[in-house]
Amino acid sequence: MRVLKWFQKTTSSKQCWFAGLAPLARVCSIVVPLLLCSCGGLNNGFQARDAFREANNRFNRGEYSASLGSYQQIIEQEPEAGDRALFEMGIIHAHPGNGQKDYQKAQDCFQQLIRDYPESAYRKDSQLMLFNISTVMAKDSTIATQQAQIEALRQELHDRSNERAALQKTITALEQELKGKQDTINALQAERIANPTGPADRILIEKKARRLTLFARGKELKSYPIALGGNPNGPKERQGDNKTPEGIYRIESRNRNSSFHLALRISYPNERDKKRAKERGVSPGGDIMIHGIKNGFSWVGGLHTEADWTQGCIAVTNQEIEEIEKLVPNGTTVEIRP
Repeated sequence: MRVLKWFQKTTSSKQCWFAGLAPLARVCSIVVPLLLCSCGGLNNGFQARDAFREANNRFNRGEYSASLGSYQQIIEQEPEAGDRALFEMGIIHAHPGNGQKDYQKAQDCFQQLIRDYPESAYRKDSQLMLFNISTVMAKDSTIATQQAQIEALRQELHDRSNERAALQKTITALEQELKGKQDTINALQAERIANPTGPADRILIEKKARRLTLFARGKELKSYPIALGGNPNGPKERQGDNKTPEGIYRIESRNRNSSFHLALRISYPNERDKKRAKERGVSPGGDIMIHGIKNGFSWVGGLHTEADWTQGCIAVTNQEIEEIEKLVPNGTTVEIRP
């Protein structure tokens, strides 16, 4: 009867052995009074008090497996007391302090009691225990499911955190790569501004210096030696005077099939030239070009600048006119100075 007395003692104590497990607490609070009501009648006719005392002592010491073994021997040796032994075994199997607690085995004990001892005083108590253990098992199952879901969500969160960290690492690397490329672009732009390569937006022709210079955004690109018209001094006044114009013009077209290899047409005459020629009653002339060497004479090369040989145009070598043509778009300003 010590298991039963233990139930009486622990259920009246504020520190119940099933504290924190509300479903089992409710079960025991119902069962213990029933046990106490049944103990008196059992002890009067039971002849195996020593065996029950031993089983209870082992239970009190926390030797749950040994206690269950003792109860099993009682069932085998004293079957008439088997209902009480089964009931107490069911209680031990469901005990929260039992490290090998097994609700299914507890149910098996109570079901066997009901089946094998239909007239037992423990029958109703066993039915109540079955109901409450089923409730606890259902709640445990729900809790286990929820815990599994929580764990799955935690794992998903962990995985997503890792994924987010990986993405952040990738983003950081891309940002660094982008910054590197932007730095390169900035450096190239700074270099381009410092050392422009075109296109040119201005051509300066200095007749006295026999020099043609290309500019881009105020920076000098390159200069070339030139030959002028056969009568180079002073501005062009009329057709056939072999003079090279002076003034502000622009590149208005180009001829890649020129008889002088390649030619860029200058917008001579401008309004000033036309007015001056009209006042003198002459034609201002035209077809002023920046061109290469006459076809068939490219072998002359840079020697052509030893004399002014054009009819008013500005001449460079064939290689130079090819380079100039690539750098100078139509519409580029041309300033021709004395």
